[in-house]
Amino acid sequence: MDNKKVGLSDTTKAKTEPKTFRRNPIIGTKFTIAISSAKGGVGKSTFASNLALALKKMDLNVGLLDADIYGPSLPKLFSINEKPESDGQKLKPILKYGIQCMSIGFLTEEQTPMIWRGPMVISAIKTFTQKVLWENLDFLIVDMPPGTGDTQLTFAQEINMDGVIIISTPQEIALQDVKRGIRMFDKLKVKILGLIDNMSHFIGDDGKKYAIFGEGGVKKTADEFEKDFMGEIPIDPEVGKQGDLGSPIVESKPDHEISKKYFKFAEKIKSIYL
Repeated sequence: MDNKKVGLSDTTKAKTEPKTFRRNPIIGTKFTIAISSAKGGVGKSTFASNLALALKKMDLNVGLLDADIYGPSLPKLFSINEKPESDGQKLKPILKYGIQCMSIGFLTEEQTPMIWRGPMVISAIKTFTQKVLWENLDFLIVDMPPGTGDTQLTFAQEINMDGVIIISTPQEIALQDVKRGIRMFDKLKVKILGLIDNMSHFIGDDGKKYAIFGEGGVKKTADEFEKDFMGEIPIDPEVGKQGDLGSPIVESKPDHEISKKYFKFAEKIKSIYL
């Protein structure tokens, strides 16, 4: 019996190996930080929004780019219901909470599905990175779409990303995808700043800690790949409530315990780059 192992051909492997790309800086920004998750529904957009607000409250100039083409969250999270102006060549970000904001959601109706193929998505990404009038930003926070597909590859290959933070929940099914994401960014030589364990647990009325999605998985994954474990964010209903109201918790309740965590993350980012 033939015991040959079935695997990728040499030709296919060569096609999947990372090539050398010319990465373009985003004009008007000093540092571009991507917020990524390999799976949807883990709180990536909430993290990106609150991190941007925390950096802004440290007297930094901040932009927030919602690059989740198929599921934009920024219009809802920041309660933005207007369309960006244009000077004929470039779009002007919408200013909200002192942050320069841009999202595909500003250009479409709220319930309109984005039935786009890869080339259209890539074109939209290039528009938002190269044809937006970002002005004197210390940090541009990019809310990436979930997964490891065309959109993520386009960003990593063509845009000069200074670092990426990976968001995950602790259950194994999410961590399997996180490992794929880590390998992708490593192959593309994008610096991984660290991993965040989001929705790690909640504190019950009895004061006890309940880790309903498992415990320690994100830190274990970070250790396995020799990446920084940046910390945990517990489940708190107030976070979702304020996001639904269009005023994320760092903006609406800066003294809240969850907000304090975001300020610590922001301090760390600032210390790395400024």
